[in-house]
Amino acid sequence: MHGHHRHGWGGGPRILFRGGFPNRQELLERLENYQRDLEQQLADIADVISHLRDKPGDPQAATQA
Repeated sequence: MHGHHRHGWGGGPRILFRGGFPNRQELLERLENYQRDLEQQLADIADVISHLRDKPGDPQAATQA
């Protein structure tokens, strides 16, 4: 046992509140930016999944995952 304890939502959302709790407008802007970042990451992942499904697979690569 290492004695590590995690609190909160994980790594992402805590970044939104560095330096004190923002006012309503700042919070809205930060959340909208965070949402755009997540949507871009989701699109990137969907592209990779689509590419992997469309390409004939290497049988050894499938067993390594």
